Amino acid sequence: MQMLQKLMMLLTLIVSISIHAQESNESPIVLELFTSQGCSSCPPADELLDNIKKKYKDQNVVVLSYHVDYWNRLGWKDPFSSAKFSDYQRAYAQQFNSRSIYTPQLVVNGSEHFTGSDRYKADIALKKYSKTRVSSTILIKDIRQEPAQVVFNYKVDGKLFNTVTLALVVSERTTNISRGENRDRTLKNTNIVANRVVKQEESGSISMTIPNWVSENDELSVVAYTQDKTLKTTGATKLALRR
Repeated sequence: MQMLQKLMMLLTLIVSISIHAQESNESPIVLELFTSQGCSSCPPADELLDNIKKKYKDQNVVVLSYHVDYWNRLGWKDPFSSAKFSDYQRAYAQQFNSRSIYTPQLVVNGSEHFTGSDRYKADIALKKYSKTRVSSTILIKDIRQEPAQVVFNYKVDGKLFNTVTLALVVSERTTNISRGENRDRTLKNTNIVANRVVKQEESGSISMTIPNWVSENDELSVVAYTQDKTLKTTGATKLALRR
């Protein structure tokens, strides 16, 4: 009986920690890398993102790889690319008053951008945004994974909330490239966005399709982050899926 009580207390503690992590308001930092397997300048940026993920794995730092599609015409079709992600990058270009889009581009908290392989600027940004406070918190609950989709509910609390992005993320993939600018190279990509849904409602239910390229061995997670009207990040959370 005493052992059972201890086990129940432990389970309660685990659940409490999980919920607290989702609702944390301690300086979440969202790094969005716009990249492509068809871009010869991108592998160093992919590597830097992977290093940041490992270094800050126990902190409220979220890294995401958005694979754009405009490099596909040069001999290698990136299996993770999407025209939607290219459009998202163009939306950032408008906010940053940029005349063009490029890879690798690293956007930090929707507030600034620079070449994705620049370790010096990345370190400065991580220190800078660790001192900011969030104005929105996000709760993800009732999550379940089905063969072809992930279903869950979300709720946003706080001000400066314009949209919430809900992303299905694959932890990592290694790909042998046979054509294009990275021909004969083996590339590792980290926290690949497999699907993305954007909502303006404060709460709702989401059914997110799992793309065909996702395998049953992939580690999946759901990342959610809020943005104001200028695309600046106002809150974020991440939740790993049990398989």
